[in-house]
Amino acid sequence: MTVVKSTLPEEALRAAGTALQDTLVDLLGLSLIGKQAHWNIVGPRFRSIHLQLDEVVTTARDHSDTVAERAAALGVSPDGRPETIAAAFALPGTKDGWQRDTEVVELMVESLGTAVDRLRERIEATEKADPVSQDLLITITADLEKQRWMFQAENHSPEQASS
Repeated sequence: MTVVKSTLPEEALRAAGTALQDTLVDLLGLSLIGKQAHWNIVGPRFRSIHLQLDEVVTTARDHSDTVAERAAALGVSPDGRPETIAAAFALPGTKDGWQRDTEVVELMVESLGTAVDRLRERIEATEKADPVSQDLLITITADLEKQRWMFQAENHSPEQASS
């Protein structure tokens, strides 16, 4: 059933729809990684990283809503069901149980980095197909890169940065 008719040609719609759906999965998964780590982090930097994880979760959730609404506006039904996320999720995830603050920082650097790499591929795929969706993906990439930078900075002392 088609409820919303897209203004994009079929091939462009397919490229944009795939990029948006894959991004939705990554963002919803990233918000789950962030919350799981948020609840299970331990260590001397607990509080600062605990709060930073909330920023990641908020960023991912806000962007996931925008991505889903963009897909819907194009006539592509967004799929954020748990079984869809579980089946399609491809970012590094958390392990079970308590996690040291250093492990959480490494996990977030890796997960955010993978998400950014995947977004860059989608940016390229939507360049001609749908510049509006591409612009959205560029904005998301910038926000996730900022979060990754902040976690990377957690793992380095001034002495390490100069070497």
